[in-house]
Amino acid sequence: MGRLFCLGKRLYDIGMSKLTTRALSSQTWDDFAALVAANNGVWGGCWCMHFHAEGTGKDRAPAQNQADKKARVERGEAHAALVYDGEKCVGWCQFGPTDELPRIKNRKMYEANLQGLPDWRITCFYVGKGHRGKGVSDAALAGALALIAAAGGGLVESYPEDVAGRKVSASFLHNGVAHLFDRHGFTRERKIGKDRWVVRRQVEAA
Repeated sequence: MGRLFCLGKRLYDIGMSKLTTRALSSQTWDDFAALVAANNGVWGGCWCMHFHAEGTGKDRAPAQNQADKKARVERGEAHAALVYDGEKCVGWCQFGPTDELPRIKNRKMYEANLQGLPDWRITCFYVGKGHRGKGVSDAALAGALALIAAAGGGLVESYPEDVAGRKVSASFLHNGVAHLFDRHGFTRERKIGKDRWVVRRQVEAA
């Protein structure tokens, strides 16, 4: 995969497609919001709030999730690498410091063998309809790692699923898939579920 750098954006050549990544910020909020709105608020109105302290649930309407996400972005308390096809945002990878993303799947098993918290967590991927299977998640993860490096680097952790030998609906894979992290230099540390892994990688400061 070829890579070029230009003015804070990263360019990826994936087959005939060229994808760029940009950080989620007040300046890119409208692009992010357009993608979420075009996809039913993402997972029924989550607005990528599930792994923040506020969480999601029946007591929180999609409009509240949207407002809280925007407020977090404006305060610099929500991070993601947004993926663009041209000028259209088509997906993202959510990441952030551990205290920014305290909620994870399989927490009880995770904490049973906890060897210390990471500096950063990668918790969520999303790819818009019509753009799946085109390398968006790959570009999103690479973009997130580049942003983490630019922010000083550190120990990065995530919780993807191993899908080898089984078919799983993409709607259940918002934590990503293990082989994607393998390709980006992560090590599988331990299982915290039947098919979910804790994966880690040290990222050097850029």
